[in-house]
Amino acid sequence: MSGHSKWNNIKHKKEKSDAAKAKIFTKIGKEMAVAIKAGGPDPNNNSRLRDLIAKAKANNVPNENIQRTIKKFTDSGNIDFEEITYEGYGPSGVAIIVETSTDNRNRTAGNVRAWFSKYGGNLGQNGCVSYLFEEKGVITILDEDDEIEEDKIMEDALECGAEDIKCDEGEYTIYTSTEDFSAVRDAIVAMGYTLDTADIAKVPSTYVELTSDEDIENMEKMLDKFNEDDDVNAVYHNWNA
Repeated sequence: MSGHSKWNNIKHKKEKSDAAKAKIFTKIGKEMAVAIKAGGPDPNNNSRLRDLIAKAKANNVPNENIQRTIKKFTDSGNIDFEEITYEGYGPSGVAIIVETSTDNRNRTAGNVRAWFSKYGGNLGQNGCVSYLFEEKGVITILDEDDEIEEDKIMEDALECGAEDIKCDEGEYTIYTSTEDFSAVRDAIVAMGYTLDTADIAKVPSTYVELTSDEDIENMEKMLDKFNEDDDVNAVYHNWNA
């Protein structure tokens, strides 16, 4: 029974991951535009662009699509996207950070404010919740075929320079410092592991439990709206879902 439950959990996580990946390259493309504007189109001299290329590849974006996007924003010479971060609170005080890349800050701010308000939260001032998060490299691996030995992956991750690894019913989450992220990611891939996601993320230091069905439903709907918005690159929260 536990094996069946584990398989269902992995399947559910993979479905959620695949749904997110369906839209991810639109968002990565905007991040690439900002990175190219700041540091140029050569990934050898632009670490941010290099990490975004690795992120795209980890999400199975074809190399020709990546190169086409880099060429598009290099040739255009007119990159209007800017990165804006919003902070606020969800139901029952859940801390939320929304990172965006936009060519129209009024549109993006209006949408973000609307999703906070509609689902029992409120948009706050910059810095109101960011102190509750720490930037880390976060790498996830899904063991769909139940082939990974927990002790082995933990040993391998630490050998590659990871700070910590958490195991949750077939999903392995590896944490690194931001400085070591690229090296750890590349070392884990070199060991033969297939990554589900790999990115710099904001990891909460404390978590909030939601006990009300209404709060849980509102939180889920709010996160769905943020993730559906093409201007939104990432959403971080401290809801212990």
